[in-house]
Amino acid sequence: MEPIASFTVDHNKLLPGLYLSRRDGDIVTLDLRFKRPNTGDLLSNSEMHSAEHLIATLLRNSPQKEAVIYFGPMGCQTGFYFLFDSRLLDLAGAVELVKAVFAQAAAYQGEMPGKSAAECGNYVNLDLDTGRAVCRFYAELIRNWTVEQLAYD
Repeated sequence: MEPIASFTVDHNKLLPGLYLSRRDGDIVTLDLRFKRPNTGDLLSNSEMHSAEHLIATLLRNSPQKEAVIYFGPMGCQTGFYFLFDSRLLDLAGAVELVKAVFAQAAAYQGEMPGKSAAECGNYVNLDLDTGRAVCRFYAELIRNWTVEQLAYD
């Protein structure tokens, strides 16, 4: 079998950041990487889940919401994937959108989105302070990120 494209990236060298993972026709996948290489530091379940609820909610309520296809965690817990429709949002706009929603999430005030048994199957591990801390870390990391930095090394 052919290897999955993301398995061809050397995860021992991959630094936290924002990367262009793939293009599938009009669908573009960005790789939002959090884990530091060779440390074993993964996001905890609560960190992943809390950041996911904040970012997914903000993306789907942004002015570019029609371009948003998916935002969710990687199974390996090293980051997230953001999929968008490139007919509605170009790459530079997507980078700016990711930067904006992470900055918004870092300062988010209010109730944690989707924190009830009716809205989420694992709502008990959602924590607003945890989600904001993860988003604050990533917002600072990518604050000056550009399209030119999207390539994997």
